[in-house]
Amino acid sequence: MYPDDLKYSTEHEWVREPGEHEGSVRIGITHYAQDALGDIVYVSLPELGSTVDAGDTCGELESTKSVSDVYAPVSGEVVARNDALDATPELVNNDPYGGGWLFEVVPSDRTGLDALLDAAAYEASLDA
Repeated sequence: MYPDDLKYSTEHEWVREPGEHEGSVRIGITHYAQDALGDIVYVSLPELGSTVDAGDTCGELESTKSVSDVYAPVSGEVVARNDALDATPELVNNDPYGGGWLFEVVPSDRTGLDALLDAAAYEASLDA
């Protein structure tokens, strides 16, 4: 259920290397997170060119149940946003590891990626 080629944060974000832009990583939320949120109806993402810090809030996902913060799993500059989510936020529910990605960041310190969990450790954290 959790792809082995991704890294995961304890806040339920995933990170895929490489992203579409040179030096970037792609970020989204996990199946677990989208399932807990329910039907997503609005997505707020960080602005292009903005800087995000690992662990800080950088966006929001609004669902029919609640509003949930999106946390940056790594620090760096935002170089891409999934603008398709403006018109079709349900992509986060329907395809969280593909078309439902959120944004891309060029990490300011790639060692931050080492602190993320692999799929087995992330899945174990859900059972804890």
